[in-house]
Amino acid sequence: MKQARFHISLYIIIPFIFAGFSIFSALLAYRLTRYGLEAKSDPSTWVFWLIIAISLIAFGTGLAIVRFLLRPVEEFLRKAGELPALKTAVGGKKRGADKIAQITHVFERVTTVLSRIDARHFFPEIVGESVAIRSIFGLILKVAPSDATVLILGESGTGKELVATSLHAHSHRKEKPFVKLNCAAIPQELLESELFGHEKGAFTGAISFKPGKFDLAAGGTIFLDEIGDMPLSLQAKILRVLQEKEFYRVGGTRTVKVDVRFIASTNKNLEKLVEEGGFREDLYYRLSAFTLRLPPLRERKEDIPLLVDHFLKNIPKQIEISSVALQMLMAYPWPGNIRELKHVVEAAALIAEGGHIEPAQLPEKITRIFAEMPRESEIRLPASMSLDAKLNEIERNLIIEALIKTGGVQSRATELLGINQRSLWHRIRKLGIDVKSIKKYESSVMV
Repeated sequence: MKQARFHISLYIIIPFIFAGFSIFSALLAYRLTRYGLEAKSDPSTWVFWLIIAISLIAFGTGLAIVRFLLRPVEEFLRKAGELPALKTAVGGKKRGADKIAQITHVFERVTTVLSRIDARHFFPEIVGESVAIRSIFGLILKVAPSDATVLILGESGTGKELVATSLHAHSHRKEKPFVKLNCAAIPQELLESELFGHEKGAFTGAISFKPGKFDLAAGGTIFLDEIGDMPLSLQAKILRVLQEKEFYRVGGTRTVKVDVRFIASTNKNLEKLVEEGGFREDLYYRLSAFTLRLPPLRERKEDIPLLVDHFLKNIPKQIEISSVALQMLMAYPWPGNIRELKHVVEAAALIAEGGHIEPAQLPEKITRIFAEMPRESEIRLPASMSLDAKLNEIERNLIIEALIKTGGVQSRATELLGINQRSLWHRIRKLGIDVKSIKKYESSVMV
């Protein structure tokens, strides 16, 4: 028969041990003092040795408890140091460094790695591991199981449709239809019919009954993309569906009940549109029950290498990108966001020679911005970057800048950087800088 086991929290056990030890010490000191006074002898000697004994016992007890608590943590640090993803975090501290700081650093690194694994597991269709995009993933997982209306805000090309798809995929309606409609892509005179459907003979050309998007999405989710472009006359009817869960078909006389979840998106400032009278205030408040603001690509530049790698993997031929070309992509502000990056990478891959995308294959607007960047001023990096990532990025930028100035000649670059050639070689290797591509880029510029 299996014996029942009781588990008591360490938050109770450890304070209880030290509190009991203190009470025992006080009682023992009191008894020794009283004994000495009754025996008409000086109790200070007994009390002195008692303090020594209690101090040694307390030290040993504390050491045993700390050892008991830290041994599994130290074992974890040892095993974590063998993993490539955590080797830098564990091994990066010098011997004798603050142990607590090292443990905290490793746990923060572990949390980051696990968060990235979660991102890849739950959102395989969305490429990104930056802090900014992972915070969006967390919000999606929180709101997706509910039926709350979600408004997705973000610039064009930030992936609003992918986020809407993820919201549906993680909801209890995932087995039901997911219907999408771009409000800006359909002429205003046809938009109402697309949404609500129409009866036979409702207008010229309506030769038969046609179900609308709401009919098709029954029981599931409807995604209204670019809802900021919807005409005011239709906004009132959308509000009715949100409030009453019913609508009229075009040419119809009876109400149609519908059970759908609303997700809407726009790249426009709806608050400003409301002030200007271009969007209904009551509809805005109903849509914005839960708002997701997607960060533009310029605020999550650490995701650019992942996105580039993802786009290149989907190209039929094997293509890689040089470090200088990648640096140029990271320096560009990307007003068109991910969509623009995708088009640039795919176009560069088509004309790439030797299986490598070089700066010469990138659009002139990107290479010009990189060339005009102020080299001596502060290097601007996303605030969400970790300290280690920022330091690596600053070091990489400084080395590439020196190599570009010297035409890729490392011996001359060391003079600008103030380091020896061996140190520069190690840094180039650690940061993965392609010196050959810099030489090629410089020669193409000279020509």
